[in-house]
Amino acid sequence: MAWNVFKFCTVLRGLGSIMILLVLGVVGVTYYAVVFTNYGPALFDGGLHSFIAVVLVMLLWSYFTVVLTDPGTVPPNWKPASDEERGEVDPLNESEFGGLQPDLSSQRIRYCWKCNQFKPPRCHHCSVCGRCVLKMDHHCVWVVNCVGALNYKYFLLFLFYTFLETSLVTLALFSHFLAFFSDEEIPGTTATLATTFLSFVLNLAFALSVFGFLIMHVSLVSANTTTIEAYEKKTTPKWQYDLGRKKNFEQVFGTDKRYWFIPAYSDEDLRRMPALQGLEFPSNPDFDSEEF
Repeated sequence: MAWNVFKFCTVLRGLGSIMILLVLGVVGVTYYAVVFTNYGPALFDGGLHSFIAVVLVMLLWSYFTVVLTDPGTVPPNWKPASDEERGEVDPLNESEFGGLQPDLSSQRIRYCWKCNQFKPPRCHHCSVCGRCVLKMDHHCVWVVNCVGALNYKYFLLFLFYTFLETSLVTLALFSHFLAFFSDEEIPGTTATLATTFLSFVLNLAFALSVFGFLIMHVSLVSANTTTIEAYEKKTTPKWQYDLGRKKNFEQVFGTDKRYWFIPAYSDEDLRRMPALQGLEFPSNPDFDSEEF
């Protein structure tokens, strides 16, 4: 009997709420260890300690933005305006598909039989969310949400600030951690010492694990692809959405440099760049679809 992994989708939905509490728990332990136990007012005196506080704010801002932002849903009654698979620009009409029923043998359009609707380019069905997600990257239990077109930038910023924050906290608490293995008498109660030790270990573990994940997503952004697409095109020598590293970066972060490191977009970028909305994506003019 085949093992169906999708029967655990309900479990994954419930697990997400626990993950939010876990993230907040790690942040709380870190805050207590850094602010109350060791540094306190020094966080407002400038330098590394103040930077830790700023990064923590950016981490939480990015985290709750990706949690609360819908990754992108296919608009009701959406239909493709052109033949995406063959690169044709002639409008599609209902009669060609027999009343919105696509001919899958032609491989000319993408259709989701679970949602009973057409699928825009780069859109995939998420079995956990139970719907199609625009430019879906993956479903992340840590954010209780899918990562897609409308919140991918926020997810990347969450990874970036998590790595930065955990690395800085690890550095700040390193001397306190070494003190546990010295012959010196360490001031503080047993509870505060245990919190400092736990915070160092947790932040070091998160820094190491997030670093690998961050590097992977940096490579995906540089190629203008997603985790799902990277798996699907692993044998494909070319990728039609690869516009060059600079433009690939802008397809996710926008062109306004003032917004690159905050979980938001400028109004101008939202108007000028359809890719940020998840329905239309510019293609490399040198890409020859007939090769595939």
